[in-house]
Amino acid sequence: MALLVHVDDIVLAGNDTSACSQFKEYLHACFSIKDLVSLIYFLGLEVAYRPKGLLLSQCKYALEIVDESGLLGAKLCAFPMEENHNLALATGPVLDDTTRYRRLVGRLIYLTITCPDLCYLVHILYQFMQAPPEEYMNVAYRVLRHIKCTPDCGILLHTHNDLTFIDYHDSDWGAYPLSRHSLTGYLVTLGGSPISWKTKKQATVSRSSIEAKYRSMAAPPVSWSG
Repeated sequence: MALLVHVDDIVLAGNDTSACSQFKEYLHACFSIKDLVSLIYFLGLEVAYRPKGLLLSQCKYALEIVDESGLLGAKLCAFPMEENHNLALATGPVLDDTTRYRRLVGRLIYLTITCPDLCYLVHILYQFMQAPPEEYMNVAYRVLRHIKCTPDCGILLHTHNDLTFIDYHDSDWGAYPLSRHSLTGYLVTLGGSPISWKTKKQATVSRSSIEAKYRSMAAPPVSWSG
């Protein structure tokens, strides 16, 4: 069994139904709990049961971010960021109120739990948390306009799969024009469902794109192939 506890909310999962039932009876005897049976909502995560498997999303949480920023009535954006943005070379004035920017990026970080496609975008926005220029806030608002298009997107965990791990790697050589560091990105899937992903600046400067790719392949603590 696996038990996840947050204050007075508990999620219980296991592959032995009788053992889970006995454990719930024990908890009820100690704390008088209320059994909601199937998991529907927990810490902003929404669980939808589909014929193909479980769909994890954060639709309500995503719309709360858009609403808090006052962009519910804004125009939609098909793609969240320009391909050649060069944000590292931004020379605009620093925001007067950096707290708003930090809070927005922090909430977007939590949204990447079910939105791997936002991982790179949030990574870029996170680079200037100390003194963000105005250009970064404009890009953050554009990301929100993109999220508004499909707030219910999430991860589908397939019920029937072959439990095969597949590890995808990529790198962007010299992605940072100021330091010439490269960018590492990887995605791990289990039976076609994404379970782990990451976007990170490489610690050392690679002298070639091949070296950057090798560093990207060595980045995760464990590497699987299918």
